[in-house]
Amino acid sequence: MIEIIPDLLIIVFEVFCCKIFYETFGTIRYKGLINIIQIFLLFVSTCIAVFLLSDYFLLRQVAIVVFFSLFMFWHIEISIKKSIVLAVLYDALLVVVDYFVFSIHRGYFLKEKITDVQYLLANYLIALFGKAILFLLVLIVRKKFKNERNRTLQDYEWMNFLLFPIFTIVMISALLLLFDDVKTLQQSSVLFVIAAGMVGMNMMFFFLMNNIMERQFKINENKIFQVQVKNEMEMYRSISENFDKQKRKTHEYKNQIICIESLLAKQQYAELGNYVNKIYGSLNKELDAINTNNVIVNAILNTKYQEALSKDIVFVFKINDLSEIAIQDEDVVTILSNLLNNAIEACEQCENDKIIKIKLVKEDDFTIIAVKNTYNGTLQYENNEIKTTKKENEEEHGVGIKNIIKVIEQYDGSYVIESNHMEFAFSIMIPN
Repeated sequence: MIEIIPDLLIIVFEVFCCKIFYETFGTIRYKGLINIIQIFLLFVSTCIAVFLLSDYFLLRQVAIVVFFSLFMFWHIEISIKKSIVLAVLYDALLVVVDYFVFSIHRGYFLKEKITDVQYLLANYLIALFGKAILFLLVLIVRKKFKNERNRTLQDYEWMNFLLFPIFTIVMISALLLLFDDVKTLQQSSVLFVIAAGMVGMNMMFFFLMNNIMERQFKINENKIFQVQVKNEMEMYRSISENFDKQKRKTHEYKNQIICIESLLAKQQYAELGNYVNKIYGSLNKELDAINTNNVIVNAILNTKYQEALSKDIVFVFKINDLSEIAIQDEDVVTILSNLLNNAIEACEQCENDKIIKIKLVKEDDFTIIAVKNTYNGTLQYENNEIKTTKKENEEEHGVGIKNIIKVIEQYDGSYVIESNHMEFAFSIMIPN
């Protein structure tokens, strides 16, 4: 019974690598204890296929593919066809890795006379060597194809993480070079436990890191949600204030008409002219300067326009009819509020030219949003991302930029960020 333990451990490693491989291409269906049940049943099924069909290679591989595809379809939110394809690909990867490592084993390590204990140890070490290579390949596949949560780790952080399986491969290779010095079963067991422990620690470390990334992803999602809600509340409050102002003006308008009628009745035309000019100047100042036929866009642009004027910033814009743009109101708020907030902040730091240019048009099959602003000529980068120079709410600022990108990707749009020593530009194209 003890002799079967190494084989069971190797199957455990293969099942966990299968779990990691599948989770690269889909999300987990259920949370909690059911995940453990799914993986345990897959492990038991794989053991049955491996031990009962050990003498029938093709039949064994077909059974393994069936078990992988069924249990992973239960575990991951994918179609059954995709699950079968992934099972075939993963099993092919398993076979290729095993063939590669056992070819090395047969071609080099078995040239000399060795004892049964040494032969058994070499077989198990070479199997673990293959599982370490398999784990490394699965991680590379995950880095290449996995989306959202993997963005938590930068490229250099992934390279540091990959050093763990690489180190394990090197260490198992070193143990393979020492296997001919093994004389007893106890020595063989110790070396196997060391090798299996290193492979197991790699997988435990991976799941620990994955849990940390999941938690960080949720934290970032919450921050993004908070920033989005804050921007929406600011815009809706601005709209509400404009409505309140309009109501007050409506009440004042009646009194102004009465005053005009009184001046006309008294034929005081000079005073009437002065009064009308005064009213016109006041109304002209308060009327919205920008009208795109879209209430939300108007509220944002006019609010930011007034803010820019109050800070001596020149606001240049090119717009057209946006009454039928295919972007949800909350997403419009997210994009425009963050872009214009950043542009105003950058212009405030300029000593001379303070200019914001915005192009917001619906052309052909695209909605184009482009904001260009002057800045002080210095940009700071951290982890290949632009770092804010704002001291207050610095973290919130960074989340705002990420939120813009997330909305763009949600609509299958594209964006370009450009800068020279005088101007910074953020251009967006979103299909209608």
